[in-house]
Amino acid sequence: MIPIGIVGASGFTGAELLRLAAQHPEFSVRFATGDSMSGTAIEDLYPSLAGKYPGMVFEPWSSDLLESVDVVFLGLPHGASQAIVPQLIGSVDLIVDLGADFRLKTPAEYLQWYNEAHTQPELLGSFVYGLPEMHREQLQTATRIATPGCYPTAASLPLVPLVRAGLVHTDRIIVDAASGVSGAGRPPKPNTTFCAVDSDFTAYGLMSHRHTPEMEMNIGATVLFTPHLAPMSRGILATCYAQPVDPALTTEQVLQVLSDFYADEPFVVVSERLPSTKATLGSNSAHITACVDERTSTVIALCAIDNLGKGASGAAVQCANLALGLPEAAGLQQVGVYP
Repeated sequence: MIPIGIVGASGFTGAELLRLAAQHPEFSVRFATGDSMSGTAIEDLYPSLAGKYPGMVFEPWSSDLLESVDVVFLGLPHGASQAIVPQLIGSVDLIVDLGADFRLKTPAEYLQWYNEAHTQPELLGSFVYGLPEMHREQLQTATRIATPGCYPTAASLPLVPLVRAGLVHTDRIIVDAASGVSGAGRPPKPNTTFCAVDSDFTAYGLMSHRHTPEMEMNIGATVLFTPHLAPMSRGILATCYAQPVDPALTTEQVLQVLSDFYADEPFVVVSERLPSTKATLGSNSAHITACVDERTSTVIALCAIDNLGKGASGAAVQCANLALGLPEAAGLQQVGVYP
């Protein structure tokens, strides 16, 4: 068994990591930290985990914990990983950061989008961006991984193959995406309480959402991104619009490009069906499709994922599997929970 630790395990992505680790054939959780919930039993905060972690409590973070693990997953808010990563380097074999701290490649980009200076700029280039469908070869030898944001995953998977094939223009791409409320994290906020989100659908982060530079980095295009908060617990549906290079481009052609690109990918389903978030619930799968609207000469590409699965913790486990030389699908579900 591979001993792992989860820092920030009391949040939603941390809880999902605990769930995935519980069904992983090679992972053994040695510690789960949660400073705000220190001393609280995991089963009390998340009764769904009671069968696997009876009596285990969230611990305060301490570098002394590293003596017991080979792999550390970080499920922390943006900005928090920067203080911890230097303590991990040289102490563990693999670091997998689910946060935003090491996704971007330059201090200037981080300052622009996160409105604060990066405290470890010399480490930015040492992390492999953790989107396996695009960076599998680099991940297989990685010791430090930065998993993507949930929105960039949902936008990149349907668009990257089309851009790489030269089918769409790269200066007029629009991404319109909606996320479940768990994407906002576990701590309560005025706009994420039940009364606020129930029967409501709202846009936020207009023209300034921090996932925009990730999308542009992955896709190789200028992106106008508008995120929305949907009244559901988990899931993301991204609807992406691009202009075809060839006005004669057909739906059959774009679907074939997507099918060929993802032919050997275990967690990407390409079909003519319109994707739904419910179909991906609890899984690490992404469901995508695309079509061409001849009337407006527009390519429409859609992707559904579970924001806590393929959009966060599932992706982190998939990346760790690759880096550790394990079967890529170990501990992960390809089939969603329905209904």
